[in-house]
Amino acid sequence: MQTTILTALPLLLLVAGLWLMTDATKSASDSAGATAQAADPIGAPTMYATVDSAPTGSLRPAGFLGLSLEYSALEAYTGADSAALDPVFVQLLRNLAPAPGEPIVLRIGGNSTDATWWPVSGVSPPAGARYALTPAWLADTRALAGAVSAQFILGVNLAADRPRLASAEAQALLGGIGSRHVAAFEVGNEPDVYGLFPWYYRRGGPVFARSSAYDLTAFMGELARWRAVLPDVPLAGPAAAELPWMSGLSALLKAEPRLHVVTVHRYPLQGCLSDRSSTAYPSVANLLSNHAAEGLAAALAPYVAVAHARGVQFRVDELNSAALAGCLARPGVSNTFASALWMVDALFNLASVGVDGVNVHTLAGAGYELFTFRRTGSGWQAFVHPDYYGMLMFAQGFPAGGRLLTVHAPAGPVKVWATRGPDARTRVTLINKDSRPHRVELQLPPTGGPAQLEWLTAPGVTATSGVTLGGRTFGADTSTGVLGAPRTHPIAQLFGWYSIELPADSVALLTR
Repeated sequence: MQTTILTALPLLLLVAGLWLMTDATKSASDSAGATAQAADPIGAPTMYATVDSAPTGSLRPAGFLGLSLEYSALEAYTGADSAALDPVFVQLLRNLAPAPGEPIVLRIGGNSTDATWWPVSGVSPPAGARYALTPAWLADTRALAGAVSAQFILGVNLAADRPRLASAEAQALLGGIGSRHVAAFEVGNEPDVYGLFPWYYRRGGPVFARSSAYDLTAFMGELARWRAVLPDVPLAGPAAAELPWMSGLSALLKAEPRLHVVTVHRYPLQGCLSDRSSTAYPSVANLLSNHAAEGLAAALAPYVAVAHARGVQFRVDELNSAALAGCLARPGVSNTFASALWMVDALFNLASVGVDGVNVHTLAGAGYELFTFRRTGSGWQAFVHPDYYGMLMFAQGFPAGGRLLTVHAPAGPVKVWATRGPDARTRVTLINKDSRPHRVELQLPPTGGPAQLEWLTAPGVTATSGVTLGGRTFGADTSTGVLGAPRTHPIAQLFGWYSIELPADSVALLTR
């Protein structure tokens, strides 16, 4: 029946096309500006998509969307005064959890996990420890937790191979931040590559945290030692950089009853890769490919199922576009509007395979950083990078407590995601990752009130500024972190069908 309807509809839609396209084209024009204008709609490829009314999958949990920060870089965002946190950063965090009372999950770790320690009187620091936690750092983090209702996943040093120091670090974190804000301790950072990447350098030579023979079984043995001395708080892990260790996830979960959150790290691209033929080479084309979003999520689906079968959460607690691997910046890819398009699609794909949460990693000076802060005589200011706009669009399109709806659409550069929110409203996110405009004929169940369109656009896919979301922008600097109410545009329907002209490299959100 559905195939017949889709085949016959072009004639009907052609008759009503002028009426329908007036509103849709005006919406694109008003919000996207002259630089994002679509070509003549007559020449745009047309796709047909239908949305079922029955939800699928589980509810989107509160705290799904969070950030990942380094220990040594946290104060670059919060400032060093716990009584006067950077208010712009605080607001940018609040934007990601807009529902009243919704917590935000912050993961503190990354490479700095195994380079951080809590100084213990009379004890020398581990050779690879380059950052010492202080009472002031704890006060800043505690203040941040109170300001945004944060729950923390906190990395604990494993590379040093000194459980006593790990215990002292965890006790200090728990006491200094407050037990109600500590969701889990994550033991180590990417231990699956301990034997591949140096922990530190001595006399110009690399020192590795473990031998090249270090494997999941060895990690499980060490995890048992750490568990015995750490405070009685849930554990997270294995914080794996790659997926081979995940084949042993069932054994890991069976051996570790305190492991409540399975964590992995995902980057579709490798920042320092020079092989242009690789799908992981950092290019805009690779970032916008199916491999970078759909493929990234599909590879995790079997392990999500294993975790859920044992009642354990599965979280990608470090995600971004291109892994650094020693390269702090990859200009022209991670800092462009392409990263915003990728971000929206990647987050929807991860949610669709059942991932319980995602922490987007940000690091000052990195090509993928979400925002750049500076402090002036008049206060804090931030430049907001394109990928953060993508996170906001996802948060609007898939609110906490919502569920995905089944979408029937052909494969291609236009991705269609639909949700039913706790407010009973239907939201459809359309992502055009193509360099040319596309027309989408979208069918929703015929019942329902009027619909509104909102746009995420930029001057071009490689633009690093000029991004607008719902006609709003943070501009060159924001001193508030507030965008204000979005500018939306009504869109007409005909028997439940909406005709939408998507400009090249843009995202549209239809809400009904």
